[in-house]
Amino acid sequence: MKSRHLSLPERSAYRSLEDVVGCKWSAAVVGALQRGVVRPGQLERYIPGISTKILTERLRRLLDYGLIQREDHSVATSQHVEYQLTPAGVRLAGIIEQIHALQVEHTPPAPAAATAPKTPPRRARKSP
Repeated sequence: MKSRHLSLPERSAYRSLEDVVGCKWSAAVVGALQRGVVRPGQLERYIPGISTKILTERLRRLLDYGLIQREDHSVATSQHVEYQLTPAGVRLAGIIEQIHALQVEHTPPAPAAATAPKTPPRRARKSP
């Protein structure tokens, strides 16, 4: 079988795909945005463990790829930003859900020893 080298555009497309789907935080952000229109503070609450810096990076990256859209709201008394999935983002969310379902379906169950209850530690005997 003859090996086929990827062309530069193909390699670039795979790198872009890896940048979006290969990052655990991107998948988490896309998943959280399935709830609808969301503010950044809500996203931080929906995604445990994500820092503001990482969230900002991922939002910018997803915006660059056209997977989410940002809407700025300026009212006389306040200003806020909201994000939501674009049609391409909705498609990606569906693909991520399919990958997750496949992973769950094909992940072997945990070994019995790992799920068995641990015996309580022995108490030290009192000396007479």
